[in-house]
Amino acid sequence: MDSPVEAPMDRTAQRRQAQRVTLIGAALDTLLGIAKVAVGMMVGSAALIADGIHSFSDLVTDGFVLAATHFGQQAPDSDHPYGHGRIETLATLWLGGILIFVAGGIAWASVARLVAGTPIGAPGLLAIALAVVALFGKEWCFRYTLTAARRLKSRLLEANAWHSRSDALSTLVVLIGLIGAQFGAGWLDAVAAILVAVLVGKIGGELLWEAGQELVDTALSDDIQQHMRKVALHVPGVRGVHDVRTRTIGGQVLLDLHLVVAPRISVSEGHEIGNEVSRRLRNAFPDLADVTFHIDPEDDEGQGDPSRFPGLPLRDTVERELMSAWAGQPEWENHLHLNLHYLDQRIDITLYLPGIPAECSAERSIATLQRRAAHLPWLGQISLWQAPQKPTCYPDSD
Repeated sequence: MDSPVEAPMDRTAQRRQAQRVTLIGAALDTLLGIAKVAVGMMVGSAALIADGIHSFSDLVTDGFVLAATHFGQQAPDSDHPYGHGRIETLATLWLGGILIFVAGGIAWASVARLVAGTPIGAPGLLAIALAVVALFGKEWCFRYTLTAARRLKSRLLEANAWHSRSDALSTLVVLIGLIGAQFGAGWLDAVAAILVAVLVGKIGGELLWEAGQELVDTALSDDIQQHMRKVALHVPGVRGVHDVRTRTIGGQVLLDLHLVVAPRISVSEGHEIGNEVSRRLRNAFPDLADVTFHIDPEDDEGQGDPSRFPGLPLRDTVERELMSAWAGQPEWENHLHLNLHYLDQRIDITLYLPGIPAECSAERSIATLQRRAAHLPWLGQISLWQAPQKPTCYPDSD
């Protein structure tokens, strides 16, 4: 059995931590935006003013992340039985698109400056110092948000973290441009911006790809699925595992699987075996939010969906046809209970009787029952068992 692992925190705690991280980033964006615009206007730096406006625009993204985190972490309801995690996935898709858009804008503006040869005046040390402070502030915000995103396993927060990194890189471009302009080499700004745009676009493309994979229900890796099989196979009573299907919703995993158990155990025992498989899987995989298991009395892997093929008769029909075939037969008339086992496209019959006749009589009884019901195409093996007798109560010896 796999060793216990730390249980994931509840949805409320996840939502609160994600919101706190985002609010801290929003506060930093506000302060940096005000400072950049103010200083940019003081020294006449258009690049610094543009970077300040960029910081203010991040507040819109932060608000969107707060809303998506709030609604995406809500518990399942009647309209969304699998939860609201896909809200975070859609938001991640949106943020990935924004990063690509930002990258394209940076690259376009930089190429235009290179072609036009736009001169950039010396901004002064105050503007350079502010750009350095902003760079370290956005880099800290990136690392803080990314750490929280990985702890909470939130792709949306991770996307927002990379958005902060793109802001840091944008500020780095501004800083390089300011330093270059201070020493008469303003073209450095455009060259650095193009390189940054490529990096930001790559990050946005990766986020789009990951969110798209989740939206089309891409399965977990083969290694993880094989590990899940091994965990299930180690549960006593499990004879086989097949039709393992996985997908993710908002960073949480959903699992469907078929479990093969002994064919003649009770329904409740088979169900409890499945429950134990679910417990051990949840213990081994903390991200597992939902496990749906199907109990199979025999291995039908690769045979397709049985509901698409003609089925065998159910109990009402079986009893009616047996009553017609075995009318007047003592074993049928006196049976206390009837068990049906659907195996190998046949129905095995077990009759529980108040008493079992001698061995030779039992064999003859089974042969007679088999002969009288030979016309039933679904009939399999017939067994006779003596039903448990009511226990006798003895007085205490004390």
